[in-house]
Amino acid sequence: MPIVGILSGALVWGLIWYPYRVLQEMGLAGVFAAMISYLLALLCGMFMLPRAMQSLKHAGWWTVGLVFSAGWSNLGYVLAMLHGEVMRVLLLFYLAPLWTILFSYWLLGERLNRYGYAVMALSLCGAAIMLWQPQHGLPYPQNFSEWIGLSAGMSFALSNVLSRRAANLNVEAKSFSVLLGTALLTVPFLLWQGGLSNQWQMLNAQTWLILALIGIALSATSYAVQYGVTHLHSNRAMLLFLFELVVAAISSYFLAGEAMELRDWIGATLIVSASLLSGRLHTP
Repeated sequence: MPIVGILSGALVWGLIWYPYRVLQEMGLAGVFAAMISYLLALLCGMFMLPRAMQSLKHAGWWTVGLVFSAGWSNLGYVLAMLHGEVMRVLLLFYLAPLWTILFSYWLLGERLNRYGYAVMALSLCGAAIMLWQPQHGLPYPQNFSEWIGLSAGMSFALSNVLSRRAANLNVEAKSFSVLLGTALLTVPFLLWQGGLSNQWQMLNAQTWLILALIGIALSATSYAVQYGVTHLHSNRAMLLFLFELVVAAISSYFLAGEAMELRDWIGATLIVSASLLSGRLHTP
């Protein structure tokens, strides 16, 4: 069941960009669609609330950081996927092992071993190869979507470290926190964008059906993934999470007509290699 949970999460997150793009073509802004879908996911996940509240009663301030870091990880991922190239955004997101090294050093006091330095080197080299363009000079994200994808990966790493820091939280509390944090973070974006009343008018039976299906999938996936990472060793879990790259590569090619260049494949190979080593970052 833990393996099934992580693979189902990888499958959903490798495909979740497409229904959000369909909703955007139907006139729904990405932030508004994310807000509705995550509110529906919270509604579907109400069965987790009693056990989540029981665990959250004894939680500290680390839980607040977990809520918002996990929330931006999900919301940033969706927004980046809506406007950027799927595989480039996803590979920037998968620089997360590099940020995990830094956050775990600052927040948990964990020291690197030789695998940690290899992860740093492979991640940085992969990103540099993938992002480097002669006309732009230094290799850094070239558009707003890629910056959002990079920041979402940083938040993903931070949420994983904070999840380990808040070890007293159960699976239900962690899963509910992810959904709640994402829904809350949509509010300032909606207030900044304005036009909320116009967005409500765009809702019809078809859009509600798509949003409801997304909400059900997000609620189930959130619990399944948290269950999986709780019951599997981190290196095995990371291997299974890489299935998302395969799903995203196939879906982006057939659904969006996006193809990766040779440079992107080389960078991707290095980043995936870093992810494979990330389960051995620290000495016991």
